[in-house]
Order: sequence, then C-alpha cells, then structure tokens
Amino acid sequence: MTSASIRSGYDVVILGGGVAGCVLAARLTEDAGRSVCLVEAGPDYGPRQQEWPEKILNARALPRDDVWERHTAFYRIRARVLGGSSCINGAWNTWGSHADHAEWTHAGGERWSAGALEPYRLRAVERMGLRTVPDNELSAWTSAALEAARELGHREVDMGVPGRPGYGRPLLNSVDGLRRNAALAYLDPATRSRPGLTILAGALVDRLSVRAGRVVGVHAVLDGEQVTLEADTYVLASGTFGSPTVLLRSGIGPAAHLEEIGIRCEVDLPGVGANLSDQPGVFVPLVPTGALNRALAAKESAGELYVSRMLVRAASEYCPDGAWDLHLLPTAGPPLFGTLPPGQYEAGVSAFLMKPVSRGYVRLRSADPLEPPEIDPAFLTDPAGRDIAVVRAGLEKARELAAGMKPLADPSEATPVQALSDAGLRDRVGTYWHPVGTCAMGPVQDPWSVVDGQGAVHGAAGLRVADASILPTVPAANTQLPVLAVAEMLADTLRA
Repeated sequence: MTSASIRSGYDVVILGGGVAGCVLAARLTEDAGRSVCLVEAGPDYGPRQQEWPEKILNARALPRDDVWERHTAFYRIRARVLGGSSCINGAWNTWGSHADHAEWTHAGGERWSAGALEPYRLRAVERMGLRTVPDNELSAWTSAALEAARELGHREVDMGVPGRPGYGRPLLNSVDGLRRNAALAYLDPATRSRPGLTILAGALVDRLSVRAGRVVGVHAVLDGEQVTLEADTYVLASGTFGSPTVLLRSGIGPAAHLEEIGIRCEVDLPGVGANLSDQPGVFVPLVPTGALNRALAAKESAGELYVSRMLVRAASEYCPDGAWDLHLLPTAGPPLFGTLPPGQYEAGVSAFLMKPVSRGYVRLRSADPLEPPEIDPAFLTDPAGRDIAVVRAGLEKARELAAGMKPLADPSEATPVQALSDAGLRDRVGTYWHPVGTCAMGPVQDPWSVVDGQGAVHGAAGLRVADASILPTVPAANTQLPVLAVAEMLADTLRA
C-alpha cells in the first residue's frame, strides 16, 4: 500500500504488528462494521506459510534477520516483522503461577485473575494450534534430563496451565520443525479478506498527536513519506521496548526526561519507560561425551534435533509456597553463539531467574524515530542482592540436574560457575528474552503506573497500550502465551 491510498480515518489504529497486534487485529475485525488499521514497521510476508522465508519458519533455530538492530547487545534483540517475536523465538509456550495473577489482579483488577483469563488462554491455545512436545522431538539429552528430574523428586506438571513447581514439556507453536507464528495463526487468508482490515507494513511509527489530553492522530513514515492516520481509538502494541518510545516521542512520559530530549510534555507520566523487568540467566557449560555427540549428530542428520524440549520449574527459599522463581533449562545442540566443528555440540544447563526484583529502564536518545533507544535491563542489580542469591540457588539446582546426566556430559571448567564472584556472575549473565513492565498497569493514584486494567493510558483519552509492556511484573513463564491471552482479553474490552 502506498501513502496515497491510505484512507483518512479508522475506528481503531493498532500500532505494532507483533503477537498482541495480530490478536487485536483479528478479533476486532470480527465485527464487520469496524474498520481497523494494523501498522507494522517490518515486512509482511503474507497469509500463506509457503510464502514465508525458510529461516523464519525453521523452529529449530532462532532467526535474527528481521530484527530492529543487528549485531547489538544480546538483551536488545526484538523482532521487526509482522508476527513479532513469534517469528524469532523458540516457539515455546508456558504459563505462570497463581502468585503472578495475584500481582496482576492487585494492579489491574479481577479480569487479571487466573480464572478470568482462563477462557482467553484456551482461545489462544486453540488459535495458535499449540501442542505438547512429541516423543520423536526428544534428543538423548532431553530424555536424560526428564529422567534426572524424576530421580531428583520433581513432579511432572502441565506447563501450559496455572500450576505448581515441577518438570515437563512446553507447548509448541510448531509442527515438524515449522514455526506457526502469530501472523499465520491470526491473520490467515479469511481474516485478511475482511473489508474492515487494513495492514500497513513497512510503516515506522513516529509519534502521536495529543491535544488537550486526547490523541487525535498518529504520524508514521511510509515509503520515505510522512503519513498521518486518524482513528477513534489508538492502541499501542509495539512491545516492551517500542511502546514506551512511541509514548515518549509523543510527549507522554517523565517531564524531566522529555525536557532533556527537547520534547514538549503533554502528559507527565513518570512510569513510561521505567520498571523494565526481564529474566536473566546463567549457563552452566558441560562437555558432551563422544556418545552424546554421536547421538546428537544422528538426530540432526534425521532433521529432528532440537536444542531443548523440557524444563524444570524450581523454587528458591525466597519463593511463595506453591510458586516457582526459577527455570532450569537443559540444552544440547549447535551453539547459540559461534560455531563448532561438524559432529561436535554445546551442552549445559541454564538457570533463569523468573521473578527478578531488579528494574531497568528504556529512554530516548533523541526525538528521531530512527535513533535506537537507550535500554538498560539492570540485571542482578537490586541493592539487597536477592536476585544474585536466587540465581546462585538456581545454579546449585542446575548442578544437581547435570549430575544426573553425567554419563552424557562432564563439567567443562576447573572453576565451577557456582564459585564465581557476584561480578563474575554478572559478566556471564544472559537473558530469556521476556522483557515486560515499561508501561505498567496500576491505579491512577500510583504515580508510576501508566495504564489501567484495560490498558487505557492515564491522562490520554483515546489511547490504550496492549502488549507485554503493561505487565507490572514478569510471570514465572515464557511470555508468549500470557501475552496472547492478555491480548485476547483486551480485545474484548475494546469491543465492549
């Protein structure tokens, strides 16, 4: 679509075609009388799987072609393509604990309880075609990890429902190695044929126009030209890094920061860009035995090698009863970074901190939408040192799990990871790529909240945010399924 062919106004404009944006566009256009424009900065590869690049469809890898920044810090990776993170992640889907829902309900009301979100969870599972990991996708390493978890006394659990600590297999949005992303699941040919839906790909959102506390338009760049879209309702779904930057460029955010950048403050909301929370982790490397390398090579030759297909939910001493604050993730396969000679593989167990206390931020470097934002995840920086303590507990549990798989791998370092100093652990930290919180929901009297329980932005009429950025705390889960369910729920609030 060219700038000349864009209509003048819509009922709803959705800014961001990621996981949440695809859900919203599909659900809102079920009403034939509603016009919706879905705006995405990246490409749209179409409604049919065969039209998509092989790299994006390959569920055995983490594609990094359609991202905002290449060769950047690991924690900054974010998708720039219709379908968003569902096009570049591991196609894993898990759910959090009842403790997560207690946190969300406190911030956003009863619609955020486990019971209230359950029909939306089921709706997302069905639309995405989620399935449990089949036996043929288990490698020798994963099978050994399942057995080791059993022997350590962990209980087998269903990873796709609100539950308890234990081990199990995730739900997948992939079949026979082909990733089925949110664009394919929600924006299929039938959905795209609806007269009320316009998909505007390759359009970079610059800023919103705000007058007297109401959003009256959105400015974007399409084919090198400035375009303005108008609607009754504007929904930001640009993700935990993207949504706060659009708000900030629009003058919605901390007044002092906006003044530094030279942007007029329209709505003073200190919480915009604050409260960034992601799930850091530390990898315990192991040396695969010859037998494991041969087993993995045979699996890869058959086209059935997946780096991981199970996890353990574990609880540290800081965790509420019945909940968990750690994921133990055994992996074995081609290295995530770098390469190894043919027939050799990387193996180990990662301990991921699922409920971090530390908080980072997203800020603007300038008002230019082409300028990448300043992002600091602030991993393991809480003054009391709780996050470091939980990671250390996780590393000990990872060591126990690895010991149960010792016939397949041995420790790789003279100094174990568990013995590193706090600074040494921070140097080794990685991420699960599940950032949330930069437009956190909460009551209007909370000076750090940005939206209410329906995603409506405080002090900006006609504007909502509907993505992971509104979650005040990260769930003890991979965030794709929770975001799908939340978007399903928020779509209903918009249709009401």
